[in-house]
Amino acid sequence: MANYFSILLVAVSAITGLVWLIYALFVAPKKEAGEASLATNEGASAQFNESAEEMPALVDFCKQMFPIFFGVMVFRSFIYEPFQIPSGSMFPTLLVGDFLLVEKFAYSLKDPVARNEIIKTGDVKRGEVIVFKYPDDPRVDYIKRVVGLPGDTIIYQNKQIFIQSPCIQGMPCDPPRPMGLKSLGKANPEVHGAAYNLFTEYLDDVEHQILRNPNADRRRPAKYVVPEGHYMVFGDNRDNSLDSRAWGYVPEENIVGKAVFVWMSFEFEREESDFLPTFIPSGVRFDRIGTIQ
Repeated sequence: MANYFSILLVAVSAITGLVWLIYALFVAPKKEAGEASLATNEGASAQFNESAEEMPALVDFCKQMFPIFFGVMVFRSFIYEPFQIPSGSMFPTLLVGDFLLVEKFAYSLKDPVARNEIIKTGDVKRGEVIVFKYPDDPRVDYIKRVVGLPGDTIIYQNKQIFIQSPCIQGMPCDPPRPMGLKSLGKANPEVHGAAYNLFTEYLDDVEHQILRNPNADRRRPAKYVVPEGHYMVFGDNRDNSLDSRAWGYVPEENIVGKAVFVWMSFEFEREESDFLPTFIPSGVRFDRIGTIQ
């Protein structure tokens, strides 16, 4: 759906700009030349000057709207794109009702229609929260945290991440290193909907919080080797996230951008029996506004 809106912005920008350009380059000069030939005295000349400034309503509309459409298209396609959190897979970092800004230029600039890379601007780092096109259905946007870089071996054992960096040819491989965990006790069930355990996790230099369900089964140790040009992503709500452990890796070309800021957060706590529809917010969480860890 997001890509359809980008295509719509490109289309309306092109149409309004083209209408205005054709009028300015071809229609207006002919109109001025024709009216100028009729101007035989000072009064007629004044009448010509007034009529020459007039333009059809459609052209005037395109002239006024083209800068707006074009500006929104450039901002949304190359700078920041808004994104809404639809599910709880990123609890406690992101809550349902959070509205984010996704930095589109963090890793590369892509054309807004075919999404082909124009220029590379940065590298994806472990621990960053990214928005990407779901590999099994690119029409859908997902948001997760990067845990594995290309070439990494990821071991998920007892709900803890171990990372082994790519081996250098002719050199002994480094042993898997555990990502740090610090228990913060029980999570708030009123916020997260269940009595989960809250932890601080350290992915290299990135410190963030995760949730773990003490009643969920501890899966057998799983080992993943991240292919070149791909990334492994987890949700921060580790036992309630459909992520790379289920459907595989994220191709680099599917990455939309880096989630950097919560600009608004709404509560949706209405019952079906309430007078107002459930999609209307019941409150605003101003304390949620800020950068994303």
